[in-house]
Amino acid sequence: MSFNQAVIEEFRANAGRVGGPFEGAELILLTTTGARSGREHTTPLGCLRGPGGQGVYVVGSAGGSDRHPDWYRNLLARPLVRVETGADAGAGVDAYEAVAVPAEGARREELFAHIVREEPGYGEYQRGTGRVIPVVELQRTHEVESAEGGVAGMLIRVHGWLRAQIDELLRLPAGSTAPVGMQLRQHCLAFCQTLEAHHTGEDAGLFPRLAQRHPQLAGFFRRLEEEHREIGRTQTRIAELTRSGDQASVRRELEALSRELLAHLDREEAELLPVLRALAA
Repeated sequence: MSFNQAVIEEFRANAGRVGGPFEGAELILLTTTGARSGREHTTPLGCLRGPGGQGVYVVGSAGGSDRHPDWYRNLLARPLVRVETGADAGAGVDAYEAVAVPAEGARREELFAHIVREEPGYGEYQRGTGRVIPVVELQRTHEVESAEGGVAGMLIRVHGWLRAQIDELLRLPAGSTAPVGMQLRQHCLAFCQTLEAHHTGEDAGLFPRLAQRHPQLAGFFRRLEEEHREIGRTQTRIAELTRSGDQASVRRELEALSRELLAHLDREEAELLPVLRALAA
């Protein structure tokens, strides 16, 4: 068993408490999705609070290496991560979903100075490498509850999450150090990747199964699939624009995506929820 795996198992077995070199430290488990492999990877990391105890941050020190850690490169490609934190004894660990957002410019400098005051070893790591050591905020995503179970409840929860995230995207301030700030970029990627996975699952699994049992809805499912393709084209434009740094165009496309998506979700729920509830009855 690797050292990291031993720490992970001890963490989960002891409500986040770990001995050895981590004893007394605030530790989390960060699960990222491999940028190339698409597989999940869990890494034990020390976490720190921002000034005034606000925010949860991890530092990509890699022990002062000249190379960013793998988990950091993963979250740049796939910003939606899972965080596990310690809980009360006997309660296991708390887990939640977050968007990982590296700090930029003056904000990164402010945070790193605060972190070095709390943990001077990070300053030694920075002095030993030519790369700028990243400071990453783990911004908890909105959680949507549903009183329903089954596929209908799942649909309500996913749609609720998507509505909350598009609303948050439209409220995000622009980055002050780049045409498209890292916060906007990371939230855009997390949202678009989740939306793509949701629509792929519907087109490949849910819709064909329902069409077999309800052939009168086959035309409706074809329309939804075409809407998925159109929304996908908008998502692709947004991804390209975040790389190009054209902030004004990103905003315009987000507003267009918001209109398309909200109307699509309303139509889908109006037709699908009665069918899904009838199947579960």
